[in-house]
Amino acid sequence: MNTALKHWKEAATVILVAGMKRSPAASVPHKSAFNYKVLLLKRSGKSGFMPNAHVFPGGLAEASDFSPEWLDLFEPFRTLPNFGVGLVKQPPETRPPMFATDRLKLGSPVPGDVAFRICAVRETFEEAGVLLVVPRKDAAEHRSRSVPAALSELCDRSEMARWRSLVIQNSSNFIHMCRELQCLPNIWAMHEWGNWLTPIGLHGKQRRYDTAFYLCCLKDIPDTVQDEKEIVHFEWSTPSEVLRSFRDREVWIAPPQFYDLGRMSNFHLLSDLHDFAKSRSVEGCEQWLPVHLAATDCHVSLLPGDSMYPETPDYTGKTKSSLPSEKSLEELQKESPNLHRIVIHDLYTTSAYVNITPKYRHLPPLTSAALNSQSNHDSKL
Repeated sequence: MNTALKHWKEAATVILVAGMKRSPAASVPHKSAFNYKVLLLKRSGKSGFMPNAHVFPGGLAEASDFSPEWLDLFEPFRTLPNFGVGLVKQPPETRPPMFATDRLKLGSPVPGDVAFRICAVRETFEEAGVLLVVPRKDAAEHRSRSVPAALSELCDRSEMARWRSLVIQNSSNFIHMCRELQCLPNIWAMHEWGNWLTPIGLHGKQRRYDTAFYLCCLKDIPDTVQDEKEIVHFEWSTPSEVLRSFRDREVWIAPPQFYDLGRMSNFHLLSDLHDFAKSRSVEGCEQWLPVHLAATDCHVSLLPGDSMYPETPDYTGKTKSSLPSEKSLEELQKESPNLHRIVIHDLYTTSAYVNITPKYRHLPPLTSAALNSQSNHDSKL
C-alpha cells in the first residue's frame, strides 16, 4: 500500500457477474437479452463518499492486502509471474502508476497486481458476503477453470458469518481466515478491466481514489447479503435493467458504472463476456482521470483520447475543478473530431460519446440508442 500518496488513496473494485439459472425446460428462453446479471450495492445515505449510489463491490486497499504472510499461503505459485496471474503485454512505462509502482521499494514482497486482486476479493466478502476463494489444495486446478463458482462449502453459514464479522473488524483477519479454512483468494478469476481516478470535486473537496477495476464471472448467482453499515441493499440485475432503472430515476449510478455497464452490454452471453475479459486483460489498461468541462447546456466529462482532453491534466487538484466553456454541447461536438466523453444533463440523464478506438483491445460502450433498445426489449418480455 502506497502511504506516500497525497491526493488519493488506492482501492480495488470488482464487476461481479453471474449466470442466471436456466429453466428445467431447455426450450424455455430467458426473458432477457442477457443470460447473466451484475451485482450492484446501494451505499448508505450516511456514507462520506457517493451516499445512496449503486456501486460495484470494492473499497480501500489495506496494508494486510500487501502482507508478507500471503507469501506462505501462495507458496506453490510464488515462482510464477504475479503468482500465476501473469504479466501484461503493456510496456511498464505506460502502465497506470498503481500497477507500475515497485512494491518492494515500499516494503511489500506482494506485487500490486496480486494485492489489489486480494483487496477486491476481501471487499466483496465484507460488503456482499460473497466469498471468491478456492481450496488451497485444488488451487492449481481451479486456476484453469473457465467460469468459477463462489465457495460457500468451506464451513457452515454461522461460521462464515463469524469470519465475515471478524474481517470487517480487521482486514488482517482475512489472512487468518484463509489460513484456517485452507483456501486462497481467487486472484486468477479477477480479470483486469480498467483504472479510474476520482476526478477533482466540482463542489469543494471530496475523497479521491485510484481504483483498479476487475471483472469476475461466476457460473451461478451466489448467496448475497449486505453488511447493513456501508451497504444497505444489494441487487442482481442485467446491465439493461440497471441502465433502465437509472434512466427512470429509480437508482443512481456514477459515470464509471454507467460507462462500464455500457461496455458490458456488448455481450449478451456470460461465456462471451468472460472470454473477452480474460483474453483482453493481458493487454493492460489506461489510467482514466475524467476532466470536467462546463458547457452552456450540460456538463461534459472528458476522457483520454478526446480532442478536448488536456495534454497535461492536473492530477493534484490545484487548478480549477472545471474547464469553463461558453459553447453548447452541439457546438462542442462539431468542433471535436475525436470524441471520448460522458455527457451529463442532470443526475439521471447521461450519455457516452465515443468514436475513437479504445486502447488495449477494449471496447467502447454501446451508444445510448442501442442501450435504450436493449432496455426496452427487456422491459417488454
